[in-house]
Amino acid sequence: MNWRIRGAFLAALVLVAASRAPAHDVPSDVTVHAFLKPEGRSLRLLVRVPLGATRDVDYPMRGPGYLDLARAAAALRNAAQLWIGGEVEIYEDGTRLRAPQIVAARVSLPSDRSFATYEDALAHVMGPPLPSDTELYWSQGMLDALLEYPIRSDASRFSFRPELSRLGLRVVTVLRFLPPGGAVRAFEFIGDPGQVQLDPRWYQAALQFVALGFFHILDGTDHLLFLFCLVIPFRRLRGLILVVTSFTLAHSITLIASAFGIAPGALWFPPLVETLIALSIVYMALENIVAPQLGRRWMIAFGFGLVHGFGFSFALRETLQFAGSHLLTSLLSFNLGVELGQLLVLTLFVPLLELVTRFVVAPRTSTIILSALVAHTAWHWLIERWDQLRQFRFEWPALDAALLASVMRWLMLLVIAVGFVWLVRGALQRFGDRTAANEAVGADE
Repeated sequence: MNWRIRGAFLAALVLVAASRAPAHDVPSDVTVHAFLKPEGRSLRLLVRVPLGATRDVDYPMRGPGYLDLARAAAALRNAAQLWIGGEVEIYEDGTRLRAPQIVAARVSLPSDRSFATYEDALAHVMGPPLPSDTELYWSQGMLDALLEYPIRSDASRFSFRPELSRLGLRVVTVLRFLPPGGAVRAFEFIGDPGQVQLDPRWYQAALQFVALGFFHILDGTDHLLFLFCLVIPFRRLRGLILVVTSFTLAHSITLIASAFGIAPGALWFPPLVETLIALSIVYMALENIVAPQLGRRWMIAFGFGLVHGFGFSFALRETLQFAGSHLLTSLLSFNLGVELGQLLVLTLFVPLLELVTRFVVAPRTSTIILSALVAHTAWHWLIERWDQLRQFRFEWPALDAALLASVMRWLMLLVIAVGFVWLVRGALQRFGDRTAANEAVGADE
């Protein structure tokens, strides 16, 4: 009986001790600031992370929980090695660099603004530390560290993989890459973005954006529903060439224009575009139900394609940072990926629709049923997005030379695009007439 009492007493002591132990909770939002600069035969990485995110480090304390700065040097270096050096991978021409040297590690006040520029951050990290009598709780400080990697040349191509997601529930890494003799390139990652090419070659950027465009169209439910509405009345892939080409050309125009800063930057513009996208789906579905006009469908596809291009541009805002100096190549590659995704969807959808209309239900009935289902879904989207749009205040832009120049650029792009589509339409029509004539001659013979 005594051993049971003693066991219960010891268990109670353990529970009490555990309840009194300080709990280092995982922070919800963590922002990491970093500079990466190759110089000669070494690569410098300057990093600032919240000290409270570097858990499992035995920081010396004094008083009511203040960080003992006089005895914290070893713990700070340990934290820099554990949470930065061990979690960041850097590659030179595809080869991973070996473990870095911790040149300096220090604590900064949360009010410090030295990481605004690389020069200020470097001077700050290499400068004198905080006075040892500074009263600073460990969870409120910032850990600043300078790491150096040996490299072969500062002209090499580098890639970066920040595996810093363990620092918090949501980790944002803001990186500025300073290549020798080049402009500063800013990146912003959420979580672990994988291996990022800091100075990609054109084909690396092209392949990456082709994949982005391909998977974006497959994930974009509203774009797919609009595409379905466009093609539901058709029964052959050949009749869709002009329609799909018109839609692709239109969204390419607005996507490229947005990437080069021609699109409006007001807060109301994204919800307006999302509302118009839902409206385009409702319109196409209702037209299919009432009376589909297949002869002019390419013009409708072009008009609404301009709106959908703005929607694509919103998805690209965070990924254009990976284009490097190949912005136009990346945009065209993204459009190519979107086109490949569209072709894949059409290749699967049109034959399936042909089978349904041949063996299950009549073509006109299937068009009405499918369009009604799409219209029901898009109508709910339209109501929800309209409610969001009404929360923004619309202001007319000032009538000045900049506005007139922007309008003229858009008009020139539209004229060129419409002319191109018109030429394609004429060429396809002549090809169709020639094919029909040849078939007629063959039948007579």
